[in-house]
Formats: sequence, structure tokens, C-alpha cells
Amino acid sequence: MIFKNQGSSIKKSNNISRDELIDIYGLNSYEFTQKNKDEIFVCSKSKELDLIELDQLLQTVGWSRRPMRRVKKALDFSVLVVGLWRHDNKFPRLVGFARCTGDGILEATVWDVAISPVYQGLGLGKELMKYILNELKNTGISKVTLFADAEVVKFYKRQGWILEPRGSKCAFWYAN
Repeated sequence: MIFKNQGSSIKKSNNISRDELIDIYGLNSYEFTQKNKDEIFVCSKSKELDLIELDQLLQTVGWSRRPMRRVKKALDFSVLVVGLWRHDNKFPRLVGFARCTGDGILEATVWDVAISPVYQGLGLGKELMKYILNELKNTGISKVTLFADAEVVKFYKRQGWILEPRGSKCAFWYAN
């Protein structure tokens, strides 16, 4: 299956053996590549995040530093935490992240979506959001809200998110 994205193509891949994928990233991992590229990327809700690596990622996208114990607590209280890694057999590198809060049954809110600037514009954010929405839908959640800065609203709108009336900060997604 190939997902088209502006100027690049993403395709599901099977370059990593199933056993290795589960061993490194856990169950329900999603492996993909860019067409004609050697890099392998994996979305996972199971692989534990290194808080220092997460802090470094968030700083590269321009976010202010947050106290580690508060970040840990926020992750613990999230209903879904997803990392996006550039695969390496010895040291997978965190290049994307997002988390969701909510009641775990009916509704969820997506927070803190981040893709390393080195990998922005390649379709990885779109794949990360597809993975998140699929995982939420699999748990029965049918309404998802998202809070995003004004400069990235267009990114979400292109993916079918419905903007709040003023169209600047919040978007909604409904499972079909």
C-alpha cells in the first residue's frame, strides 16, 4: 500500500522481521519507508520513550524545556503515547512523537505532535497521525480533538480535520 504525499511517497514495508519488530518496538508497530529511500521508520505505542531523547526532540522543534518529572506524569496519564523512530538495529532514533488524553472510551485529545525538523515535509507527520487515529479508532474512540498552533493548522486541515469556528486552534476528527 502506498500513501501519496506532496512530492514524496510513503509505503508500508516489511524490511524488519516480525520477531525483531516486536522485540524492538512492541506489538502493533507500524513500519514504513519513503519510496526509493533506505531509511526505515516505525510508529509504536509500545516502545518506551527515553525522556532525555524526548526532551531533545521537543527542543529541536522549538518548544521550551519542561520539567522531566512533569513530562513523565503527563505521559503516565495519557491514554496513548506514540513514538516515531528512524530504525537502527542498535540504536533507534526518536524523530517524532505525539500523545493523547481522554476518557479512553468515547473521546480523546491529541497533544504535543512533534516531528524533528530534519524529517519535516517528508510525510512522517501524516503517517504518525494516521497511526494515532487508527489506534484510537481500534479502542472505540470516535471523536478526537486536537489543539494545534496556528502555523500548523493547514497541515491538519489537509488531512480532513474539521476546524473549530474561528479556524485557528482546534480541530475535530470523527471516525466513520
